[in-house]
Amino acid sequence: MKKFKIPSTPSTTNKCIRFPNDVIEQVEESITGKECTFTAFVIEAVRVALENLQDDQNA
Repeated sequence: MKKFKIPSTPSTTNKCIRFPNDVIEQVEESITGKECTFTAFVIEAVRVALENLQDDQNA
């Protein structure tokens, strides 16, 4: 399983999505003091989740 790393800010396209407030708070705490945006964090989390799903399907 790939280890999650907080990414630097990549080039992105704006997409609107709603998050529960507690998730927003946890993400913001995780990126405090790091060169990472909320969006970049979420993108990396989704990429890791997609890889995990593919690994599960291939097992």
